[in-house]
Amino acid sequence: MVPHLITALTGPINELEQRVLDSMPAIERWFRLEWMEHTPPFYSAVDVRNAGFKLAPVDTNLYPRGWNNLTTEMLPLAVQAAMAAIEKICPEARNLLMIPENGQPSSFYLANLAQLQRIFNMAGLNVRLGSIDPAVKKNITFELQNGDHVTLEPVIRNKRRLGLKDFDPCTILLNNDLSAGAPGILEEIYEQYLLPPLHAGWTTRRKSTHFKCYEEVSKRLGKLLGVDPWLIHPLFDRCENLTLGQDSGFDALQTQVDSVLTRVKRKYKEYGIKEKPFVVVKSDHGAHELGIVTVRDAKDLQTLQERIQTLNKGRKSPILPHDFMVQEGVLTQERVNDAVAEPVVYMMDRYVVGGFYRIHAGRGIDENLNAPGAGFVPLAFEHSAQLPQPGVKPGASVPNRFYMYGVVGRLAMLAASYELEATDPDAQDFE
Repeated sequence: MVPHLITALTGPINELEQRVLDSMPAIERWFRLEWMEHTPPFYSAVDVRNAGFKLAPVDTNLYPRGWNNLTTEMLPLAVQAAMAAIEKICPEARNLLMIPENGQPSSFYLANLAQLQRIFNMAGLNVRLGSIDPAVKKNITFELQNGDHVTLEPVIRNKRRLGLKDFDPCTILLNNDLSAGAPGILEEIYEQYLLPPLHAGWTTRRKSTHFKCYEEVSKRLGKLLGVDPWLIHPLFDRCENLTLGQDSGFDALQTQVDSVLTRVKRKYKEYGIKEKPFVVVKSDHGAHELGIVTVRDAKDLQTLQERIQTLNKGRKSPILPHDFMVQEGVLTQERVNDAVAEPVVYMMDRYVVGGFYRIHAGRGIDENLNAPGAGFVPLAFEHSAQLPQPGVKPGASVPNRFYMYGVVGRLAMLAASYELEATDPDAQDFE
């Protein structure tokens, strides 16, 4: 299923699509050369928004869930990518230990684990799930509606290695974003491959760092295509160490919001865009109790201040200082059955392996769709992420639109590789 674009502002996107198709050999060579110099994240998922006048990522996840939303037709691509990734890291790998999130898993998350287990099993690995949750003291088996079952086992840590009873893996795959911090049981593992590395978790990772790297690679791709990088890049700014319960913290946030909105308005004017610009305020690392806030004007800031005051009421301790990111809001002008939709691109190693549309009937075109009530519709990536149709009128070809999604997704993945290199605590500085 392919959502329809509800917008008359398709001019710049059609021009971008034409440039991308005309430059396809150059784009693929550019990515190939980049991957000779940089290591892609083991797996990743990118939320993309198509405003009709720009196409840009708004979030990059390095511990993606939702693999159960990939269709059966997408599995061969995922298995091949898993084979390529494992061969690069540990060609003789036999056993893979997967570390899931802590806490009581939902049926959705268990289906995600079962799908990942299936992919790596088909790639030639023995796969078992080891929980680092202290509450898991014995094997727990969950039955899924489709007849699958998932077994969580308590991990065993000796001095040098992590494993399970009668299971010694050479590679450990995290499907846990470490938002609660990196537990000691995962530290100082020197004899096994830990994927992704600990510094990819929200303990150290910052969204602003990622988008700074994305800004760099989007400028370079924009130069290659001969287009304004803003067409594929959301403007942003960072607010450090804000205490939102205090006037000074709120004033600093308001200044940054005004600054980003001014820059976006300038771009809208340049392109003759009549839509009302907005920004999104969100935590710079992990999640925050404030959630994701859409701000269009001073009235929304007033609502935000009231929300902060409400959060502070009756608290024993104030809201702690926190880092926030103010990001240009990218409209989504795509629909599935009248529900607002955004594509999510899934990748493993350096390959696009599939994706789906996240849809939400209760949300607007300028709101976050990753919220309770969201649904998922598979994408036809297996046929078209790498098979565009040159010569077809821009905006009329499904494969061409999916190829563009794949290019933007891979660009965000490349930015993530730059980000992980820049934040690696064990990196050697040869300068």
